[in-house]
Amino acid sequence: MDSFSWIVLSVAAAYLLTCLMLGLLAGRKTSVATEGYVAGDRSLGLVTMYFITGATVFSAFAFLGAPGWAYSRGAAGFYILAYGILGFLPFYFLGPRAARVGRHYGFVTQAEMVAHRFRSPLLAGWMALISVVALIPYLALQMKGAGLVIQSVTRGQVSPQVGSFVVYGIVTWYVVRSGVLGVGWTNTFQGIFMMLLAWGLGLSLPRLLYGGVTEMFQQIEASRPELLRPPGLDSSGNPWSWGEYSSAVIVSSIGFTAWPHLFMKAFTASSVRTIQKTAVLYPTFQLFVVPLFLIGFAGVRFSSAPDQVDQVLPHMLMNLEISPWWVGLFCAGALAASMSSGDAMAHAAASIAVRDGACRGAGWKPTPTQERRWIRGGVLVVMGLSYAVTVHYEGSLVTLLLRSYGAVVQFAPALWLTLYVPRVSRAAVLSGLVLGSVTTLLLMLEPSWRPWPVHAGAYGLMANVVAVGLAQIMNKGPEDREFLNVAAGLGANTGDAGDSGDLILRTRR
Repeated sequence: MDSFSWIVLSVAAAYLLTCLMLGLLAGRKTSVATEGYVAGDRSLGLVTMYFITGATVFSAFAFLGAPGWAYSRGAAGFYILAYGILGFLPFYFLGPRAARVGRHYGFVTQAEMVAHRFRSPLLAGWMALISVVALIPYLALQMKGAGLVIQSVTRGQVSPQVGSFVVYGIVTWYVVRSGVLGVGWTNTFQGIFMMLLAWGLGLSLPRLLYGGVTEMFQQIEASRPELLRPPGLDSSGNPWSWGEYSSAVIVSSIGFTAWPHLFMKAFTASSVRTIQKTAVLYPTFQLFVVPLFLIGFAGVRFSSAPDQVDQVLPHMLMNLEISPWWVGLFCAGALAASMSSGDAMAHAAASIAVRDGACRGAGWKPTPTQERRWIRGGVLVVMGLSYAVTVHYEGSLVTLLLRSYGAVVQFAPALWLTLYVPRVSRAAVLSGLVLGSVTTLLLMLEPSWRPWPVHAGAYGLMANVVAVGLAQIMNKGPEDREFLNVAAGLGANTGDAGDSGDLILRTRR
């Protein structure tokens, strides 16, 4: 291995060791109970919540996939900005209610919250299955991104399989050891680091290659104007339809806060006000995405093309006269994007599989110590399955993400019904989830069955809502005012702190 690669790997290794130390140190503050490992003893403040939600969502798909889409599909990539701005809005309303019932009843996952409301272990099991099925490819996306970065910056001397194995071996270590607090501490560090680096690269590459951002877009307009015309291009290089673009935004926006690893953060916040402030501040995290598009557009007129569009950023860096120290920093930033999402996903998938699938769905009754041990073992299993997907998947990172959104968006109706509607039957919620999930899966496997060029998840969501409506007509179900009173902050045990709306949540003794 040459000196260039050694310097790059040394910088990346220093970053990885820093993350490992932060992750392991965080574990010292975690209680031995499952609630401590999964929900961080409900102690996360505003800064940690801001970065754990932001860095969790904007991952390898953003650092590699977003530049790849801007490079190959132009304005089509702007759908990421659109859904990122809109997607957290539902959390302002759902998050506080989930936090209140979580404190009151001891919930740490969204599936156990829904299953408790409708007294249905089957619901917990079905939601656990969908969650794990959606999270594993999403986690594989992060691993694949990390592996591609290591391969690129070492000029192919380290394979992507080896790179992703080493990086996620470290992630596995601190997630198993520290749980959600390890995720929170490392995500705060990673979020700040990758935001600074993204803007550094996003401004410097257009200046280096074109003389500035304005000059870059002028040259692209002259040579490739189709890239700047919304809604951009599809994967075949033809104009993308507005139906596909709009449905991608809608499905991603609705499914955004329904992601289990993101929604579960409602159970970790120190107060309702923290959740509300996080939801209000969250759109500012889109400032991280803007320079990533500039990076992708900078590659349009580059002298050579990458082997895969997702590698346009490392490809440019490796073919420019740039110090290996800067390339090492890029490598660390890309790994930060990957790891800040991957750790949360692995933790969430394992927690859901054990807490919802095994305990709620299958009726297992472990002790708190056993449950925590099983979740830790689940992290290892989830990491292993995701790594297997990484090795065999050859497609686009963003395409893989969009498919995952099609599955997870089916949770949205169930969450709103759980937290807002007094009379809903378990049959309505379950039938909506099943029909929506099956419809989405079939249309993903057979795109030709779609009557219009719309995201498969949108059809699934429509089928979901129709199934809920028909089941409700047949049976409205029993009324559950107690649960909704707790969710709304009414009653003696909801943690109300006066009429200011700042409902400080206290653990129910």
